[in-house]
Amino acid sequence: MRGERGAVGGEATTAERAFLFLGAVSALIAVGAGAIGAHVAPTYLAPPALELYDIAVRYQMLHAIALCIVAYACERTEGSRAAIAAGVLFVAGMLLFCGALYLHALAGLRQAARLAPFGGVSFIAGWACLAWAALRAGRTPRSRTTGTRSPR
Repeated sequence: MRGERGAVGGEATTAERAFLFLGAVSALIAVGAGAIGAHVAPTYLAPPALELYDIAVRYQMLHAIALCIVAYACERTEGSRAAIAAGVLFVAGMLLFCGALYLHALAGLRQAARLAPFGGVSFIAGWACLAWAALRAGRTPRSRTTGTRSPR
């Protein structure tokens, strides 16, 4: 994936752009949802639903920032599979966990809450992948053909 860029500081790869874009858009939506939750939702939602809504907003914002970190990790790890997997898992977690809580809180769809644990597992796996990518960052990659370490 680094072939598009060469050295650090060049043009961003597709993965970096995608995760930075998704992180920024998710944060934008989370800020808007938070404002609605603070000013409008209390008049329409019961306290338990408002609490679910607030949890969804917090997790969405946290993982929106995490997606921006993943974009940086993709750059630092030359698009490692672990960094890309972390980003994909964070997106899946936001859709499943936050989406389920939003549906439960706003539409009263209690069955949607059954998806939340899958989103939670996606978040956990995403953080594990990001940690693995961080541990592997800076190591000299092995050549796929010879198994020896290739020079940088």
